[in-house]
Amino acid sequence: MRAAHRAKLAALAIGVLTVPTGLVVTSAGPASAAAACGKTGPAKDGTNATMPSGVSANMRSGSSTACGVKGWADNRDTLMYYCWTYGENGTWTYVWNLNDNTLGWVKDSLLPDGGSWGSGNYCGF
Repeated sequence: MRAAHRAKLAALAIGVLTVPTGLVVTSAGPASAAAACGKTGPAKDGTNATMPSGVSANMRSGSSTACGVKGWADNRDTLMYYCWTYGENGTWTYVWNLNDNTLGWVKDSLLPDGGSWGSGNYCGF
């Protein structure tokens, strides 16, 4: 390869790698943790709550509506809160439905007292 050609390629490479003035380059912080489908939560909370009459929520295998439904928390079921984590569109609590012995994730906005989030018992993931 000729020297002049190599010099042009080197100049081009330097130009491509140069960051324009005034551009701020930042790295993203840690992603919000979430419970992947199939992940269970540790029993940290222990608070019992009763679903209001006529209210129902899906209990899912993870903290996302993309995760499968494992059961329902509804109509005066007694739930034991385990812990909360981040998930799709907010926080979710891992609950045990004492009426039918089902365990699953429910979005906190659907739970009495805002789920385990209100108690501060973070799952740790």
